[in-house]
Amino acid sequence: MNIAEQIKSDKRGIEKTHFTIAQLRHERWGELKEISEKIKKSPDNVPADLCKRAKVVIQDLATIEVYWAFPGLKRIRHIELLLENQEFNALQQECSAINRQLVSEAFRYNPQDARGVQIFQEEEDIKEKPNQHYFETLFVDNVDETDEHELKEKLDSLREPRDQFVYNPLLARSFEDALLAISFNYTIQVVVIRYDIVPKSLNNLKILAPFISALKNYDYENLEAEDLGLLLAWTIKKIRPELDLYYITNTSLLEMDDKIVSTFRRIFYRQEDLQELHLSIQRGLFERFDTPFFSALKAYSQKPTSVFHAMPISRGNSIYKSFWIRDFGEFYGKNLFLAETSATTGGLDSLLQPTGPLKKAQEMASKAFGSRNTYFVTNGTSTANKIVQQALVKPGDYILIDRDCHKSHHYSQVLSGGFPIYLDSYPIEKYSMYGAVPLQEIKEKLLYMKSKGQLERVKMLVLTNCTFDGLVYNVERVMQEILAIKPDMVFLWDEAWFGFAAFTHIYRKRTAMYVARKLRYRYLSKSYREEYKNYIKNLPEGSTPIMPDPEKAVLRVYSTQSTHKTLSSLRQGSMIHIYDEEFPKKKDAFLEAYMTHTSTSANYQILASLDIGRRQVQFEGFEMVEKCIELSMVLRAKINDHDILRKYFDVLTIEDLIPEEHRQSGLKEYYDSAKGWSRLDVPWATDEFVLDPTKINLHIGRTGVDGDTFKNRFLMDKFNIQINKTSRNSVLFMTNIGTTRGSVAYLVSVLLQIAKELDEEAKSWTKTEAKIRENQIKNLCENYPALPDFSRFHDVFRHHPEIPGGDIRSAYYLGYHEENYDFIQLKECIKRVEKGEILVSCTFVIPYPPGFPVLVPGQVVSIEILEFMRVLDVKEIHGYQADLGLQIFTNEALINHKKK
Repeated sequence: MNIAEQIKSDKRGIEKTHFTIAQLRHERWGELKEISEKIKKSPDNVPADLCKRAKVVIQDLATIEVYWAFPGLKRIRHIELLLENQEFNALQQECSAINRQLVSEAFRYNPQDARGVQIFQEEEDIKEKPNQHYFETLFVDNVDETDEHELKEKLDSLREPRDQFVYNPLLARSFEDALLAISFNYTIQVVVIRYDIVPKSLNNLKILAPFISALKNYDYENLEAEDLGLLLAWTIKKIRPELDLYYITNTSLLEMDDKIVSTFRRIFYRQEDLQELHLSIQRGLFERFDTPFFSALKAYSQKPTSVFHAMPISRGNSIYKSFWIRDFGEFYGKNLFLAETSATTGGLDSLLQPTGPLKKAQEMASKAFGSRNTYFVTNGTSTANKIVQQALVKPGDYILIDRDCHKSHHYSQVLSGGFPIYLDSYPIEKYSMYGAVPLQEIKEKLLYMKSKGQLERVKMLVLTNCTFDGLVYNVERVMQEILAIKPDMVFLWDEAWFGFAAFTHIYRKRTAMYVARKLRYRYLSKSYREEYKNYIKNLPEGSTPIMPDPEKAVLRVYSTQSTHKTLSSLRQGSMIHIYDEEFPKKKDAFLEAYMTHTSTSANYQILASLDIGRRQVQFEGFEMVEKCIELSMVLRAKINDHDILRKYFDVLTIEDLIPEEHRQSGLKEYYDSAKGWSRLDVPWATDEFVLDPTKINLHIGRTGVDGDTFKNRFLMDKFNIQINKTSRNSVLFMTNIGTTRGSVAYLVSVLLQIAKELDEEAKSWTKTEAKIRENQIKNLCENYPALPDFSRFHDVFRHHPEIPGGDIRSAYYLGYHEENYDFIQLKECIKRVEKGEILVSCTFVIPYPPGFPVLVPGQVVSIEILEFMRVLDVKEIHGYQADLGLQIFTNEALINHKKK
């Protein structure tokens, strides 16, 4: 981008051209490097506009670098001085070296050089020190530059070359600066708040305006220093709860508020030596860094051990002495086999009854994810769902369940004997998808059960948050309004695709554990109890309350999480997070269900990966999730802004996936080519449903190729791009914490190649071929099938004639006997149903996509479902064989079952 284009971009507005401060920061450093190189080439005749632009960029960076220790404001001032003194060679070297370190993040691999003493001149000089970890410690105190310099000198003198954790201090003199620093700077791991701070920043915040939404929700301008420090600590805990907080004060312990004592990890007094603070910082990092089970497994693998039990593969003995399978050992490496054991002693632990490192690892995961209890699961979230429901649901309990949830929830009803009452999501027929379940739909079902005197038998609400396509519920509103109707409702939130959400503030507020904790403290507060009394007093007679009674409401919340889907864990690594006030009374039942479904030979590698994944998110979860979101936005922009790509592809917008009545903010899309990016904070705070931007649904209807063919023919077979979900006319891309800028660039280039290939194909078509393609496009873009709702359970599987829930378990086992069913071809089914005959499904019928049952055992087959299956153009339908037809109960089987 030349100077004129850059100035034009700036006039367009930072908020329109940059989604994050990180984008702006890296762009400014890159631009300064380019300017310094141009100046160096013609030092005797430097264009005036180039010098002017350099000064503008340096000023922008002076505003930004206030919030980083490295390179930091001092280095900016040095660069500014080099420009003023026309030391152009030194200017170019300094700018290039800093830019190289920021791009490569070399200072984080070689933290001793982060002091700024040495600048790398060549990439090969960068030597990674894997046992050292760089971070920054934020000191919040309104000190002058002399005191700041003295503090840094003293802290620097305490550092040892052998330190595992190496940090640079960063000073923030105000509440605003501190809040912006922890929001912008991913490398901050520790915050030290000193009692003498002020509310307002003296920094020029104009350029930062689009990125400072963190300041909008707090009333801090008129607080005293001590109250300001406490508010800052609480705010940091909300935004980045993983950070260690310390407090330095002159107030005596006897006079200190209990709130301060309970908020901080440790409190120091000004006269105390900095050595104690330094050692406390190091200790806090070490405790977070600890991976109890992974470390125990590593230690065990290095012990000389003789194996006289099961598993010949243990220690690799059966592999490395083989003449035929050594390649297996060479592929995986020796450590895998050294750590492969069935031992639960010798420093290891039992998953079924942990007392050592596994117990501690689960406790640390519980703290990281904000639960009261966390349990590791080594065979996926399908099993986690079955554990929770078998533990809590007994035969005959009614379960409100999202009809298009994962199949494991439906099978859970077979195991537990619960009667599912299916909830219908709103359809997105144009793209052959289902959305999410409106709150009104849930409340209507619940109030209907109440009107029939069956509310007490409703045990659980099961919802998927977020859905495969990225739709996220307003968890707080759902739980609050449901508890107002049924105060002891158990909530099971399937967060299989949402494990990462706990590590960035905007997302976290829509997670089950965060909301459960928030509501518990709200209902215990005096202010809420007073608010509730006034609310009930003024509630019109006959109205349904939306505020729960704090005397009756019980928080019973469970979240199942596919850790391996969105965080660093081996395949099938999952967790169950629990925030259940009744759990101490129900723990035995839960543990029985846990033992029922958990192997006595749990995979230690999966368990170790769950442990190490927890460590990662506690140190860099905030950074990685923020970057993941940023990359998803960049991908949207790249596709929307490219003329050739827009010819064939559309990124589905919020408006495409969420009806207007569920979008109170009115936001229609995250990115618009003319307007730039929209911020997440308002819709995520207000809307009934929001779209997770890391789920990018690409409409491909105008290619004339259906989703499954596009996935296999183009993405997988030609370009080795792996995706999972498709619909008739869309494919779903997901960014995750492992996504790189290079992979996003590659995807864009692949889509461009596909578009050009389609252009070339079209040039050689005959009129007939062109007409065929035109019809294919019309079929994908206009002739989409209607999406059926759940019909009903047949009366013989309903224990109450007026209650919609059905006994799916008895229907499932009735289908075990061959004499109870017939196979009927699809066309024949349509004829019979049109004539008024009632057909009842014997099995689950699950087409992929969309991946959830369109029929379950005991369900009446509707004409809408049959028409949907008739036009469904997918190759994989579980429970249905086209040559045989649908498996339908015979009338005799239904009559005999009714008699029983």
